[in-house]
Amino acid sequence: MIIVDILFAFKQKKVFSLVGDSGTGKSFHAKFVAQKYRIDLIIDDGLLIRDNRILAGHSAKKENNFLAAVKVALFDEKSHRDEVARRLLNEKFKRILLLGTSEKMVFKIAARLQLPPPSKIIKIEDIASQEEIDRAIRTRRIEGKHVIPVPSIEIKRSYPNIFFDAIRILKKRKISGAHGEHGNVPTGIGPVPTLHEKSVVRPVYSKHGRVIISEIALIHLVTHCVDEYNKEIKIKKLHVKNAEMGYRLVITIDVPYGIQLGGMHEMQQFVIDTIERYTGILIEEVNIIIDKVTE
Repeated sequence: MIIVDILFAFKQKKVFSLVGDSGTGKSFHAKFVAQKYRIDLIIDDGLLIRDNRILAGHSAKKENNFLAAVKVALFDEKSHRDEVARRLLNEKFKRILLLGTSEKMVFKIAARLQLPPPSKIIKIEDIASQEEIDRAIRTRRIEGKHVIPVPSIEIKRSYPNIFFDAIRILKKRKISGAHGEHGNVPTGIGPVPTLHEKSVVRPVYSKHGRVIISEIALIHLVTHCVDEYNKEIKIKKLHVKNAEMGYRLVITIDVPYGIQLGGMHEMQQFVIDTIERYTGILIEEVNIIIDKVTE
């Protein structure tokens, strides 16, 4: 039986997991984690990945709705998990990385693929800054973009309808090994740059297009945000410009004497975050012009 074979074959394998909420950048950081811990294989959203190739499975990103995508990511369908499990039997590996939105999810994936439970759980907060996580969430929420940790050629071949763009990142890694005279690593070599390419995709279930709002409604929203941030700040003019993906705002204000002008940056971010969080509109830029300091 395949289950007995898998249990025996996988007994000595070490399972790692990378856990974080949806859209926090797990797939983006997966290759870096694999490199750091010398991990051979990655399981991400229904795919079995080795180096720059998709070995088996199918991507949750091609599903028509979010619920179907979750079922694929969890290997809910027997034929799907059996395909991946059989491929795992044919692969030589010592370590495998499972990606999931919770510890419960990665333990469930491990059980369904007959892998040992994860022995090391890495949280996205441990490897990414809060700024990186916030940026990833914003990209996911507003633009509907996701990352698959393989080069674009793999996605274009298997899932051309969801491919959006490619990301290439140059990282430096340390080389260790024997030193000698027969082509081994030379003494004193420094960090060696390695190029990682990832694919940006827009899943079928997130192709909702650009969210549009009337200019009057947006002006009311901005006015409310500024008032909520500081009731003493008065808007004199508010200009809305259509941008490629969203909107750009120019806000002219009067501020009371004694207010910390450095707080204007905080107000900019407050306006952007509040509008994007509650409307799904992308605010590309907010420029604030102080016309007058009032008594």
